[in-house]
Amino acid sequence: MSDLRIRPVAAGDAAALLRFELEHRAYFERWVSARDPAFYSAAGVAAAIAAAEAARAAGQAFQYLVVEADRIVGRVNLTAVRREHFHCADLGYRIGEHDGGRGIASRAVALCLEQAFGPHGLRRIEATARPENAGSVRVRWFDRLHFERHRDEPAAD
Repeated sequence: MSDLRIRPVAAGDAAALLRFELEHRAYFERWVSARDPAFYSAAGVAAAIAAAEAARAAGQAFQYLVVEADRIVGRVNLTAVRREHFHCADLGYRIGEHDGGRGIASRAVALCLEQAFGPHGLRRIEATARPENAGSVRVRWFDRLHFERHRDEPAAD
C-alpha cells in the first residue's frame, strides 16, 4: 500500500472506471443507493466524469480515484461544498470489495483531508456511515455526535 495515492478523476479514466464500477456494483449497492442503470455504460461514465470535472472547476465538489499500483481500488469524494459561513463538504468513499480491510479507506480519507484542508481551503468535513457498516465506522472520526430520526414508512401491501 506504500504506492497508494488519490488523483482527480479525468476523462481518460472512463474505461477503467467503468470496469471498476461494474465489478463492484452489487457490493456497493449493499451499502449505498443504487446508481441509475444508465451510469453503467461508456456514455454514462463519460457523462459522470464530465460532470465531476465541471463541479471541480466550479469548486462545488472534488472527486478522486484511489489508485494502487496503477489500479483503481476505490473512490473518495468531497461533495456538497458549502463555502459561505461554513467552508465545509461531505466526505464519501467506496473501496472495492476485495481491497477492504487493508487500511486503504483510512489512508485514502487521510489523503483526501490533506486536499480538503489544504488546496481546497475547507474547514470542516462531515461524514456519515450506516451503523452496520463496521469498516466505515472505524474509518470515521468525530468531534461531535450527529443524530437523525427518519419517519416510519408504511408497511408495503
